[in-house]
Amino acid sequence: MDFRLLEYIVKIAEENNITKASEKLFISQSALNQQLLKLEQELGTRLFHRSRTNWHLTEAGKIYVEGARDALKIKHDTYTRIQDICDSKTGTLTIGLTHGRGIYMFASLYPELHSRYPGLDLRPVEMNVYKQQEAIVQGSIDMGFLALSREQRTSDCYENLISEEMVLALPASHPAAGSANPPGRPLAVINLDLLKDTPFVLLFKESSLHEIVDNAFKEAGFEPSLLFETSNTVSILMMVQSTYCCGVVPYFYSRKYPEGVVYFALPGHPCWDLAISYRKDIYLSSAARDFIELAKEYWENQKG
Repeated sequence: MDFRLLEYIVKIAEENNITKASEKLFISQSALNQQLLKLEQELGTRLFHRSRTNWHLTEAGKIYVEGARDALKIKHDTYTRIQDICDSKTGTLTIGLTHGRGIYMFASLYPELHSRYPGLDLRPVEMNVYKQQEAIVQGSIDMGFLALSREQRTSDCYENLISEEMVLALPASHPAAGSANPPGRPLAVINLDLLKDTPFVLLFKESSLHEIVDNAFKEAGFEPSLLFETSNTVSILMMVQSTYCCGVVPYFYSRKYPEGVVYFALPGHPCWDLAISYRKDIYLSSAARDFIELAKEYWENQKG
């Protein structure tokens, strides 16, 4: 069995474009196309509907890719088990990471993981939560570091690191800021009706936090006035510090950006979990298990 060919076809399916797939695979488009045409000739059917900008699977292609992913998973698990038995400290570990805190965590854990597994090919991939969930199912990443609510979980495995409340960040100059509790006391719950005329800076729609924030405002009975959306939580707090707008951020950030900002709890105290996710049927290497334990220690230390 030619596992490279399986990887080629799966990558075309993931990218929906042979040009992008060839770039990711570091082979020429013509060489990739020749491999595909040869396979289709062997099978007697096309695997992709082609267009200039979008390739998508035929029914035969869906069957082939499903089988290819199963075969690649068997190869991955087999090699990983053997490497663990031999204690070779090698192999590959691909980890999905959220923007911001995912990268900070990885930077903190990498030296220790590299020390334990000097021959390990460790591959961090930055992507949002929903992209990670899709990549876990497809097998293109081994595990992901995710921030999401319980309702946003898939049927994959999730190992909880910490649970975290969402809080409202408000400029200290805002008229409603005076009702905030002083530092050291539990956050006061804000009446969102007071902010109907205040613009918000929120995380973009593709983030898992956006859905949680949307639900909070649905409960309040109005849509917030949106100044703009961003992919960076720190950008929200920078805008709150410098302008007459507010935002919703995880509690973690409230401890790091106190100047010029006051914080409130939201009605209902919405929260999410930071978690490591992976497929139920995957074999976790010793390096993957160590990464999970290091991540748990890291976030336990962040609570203080």
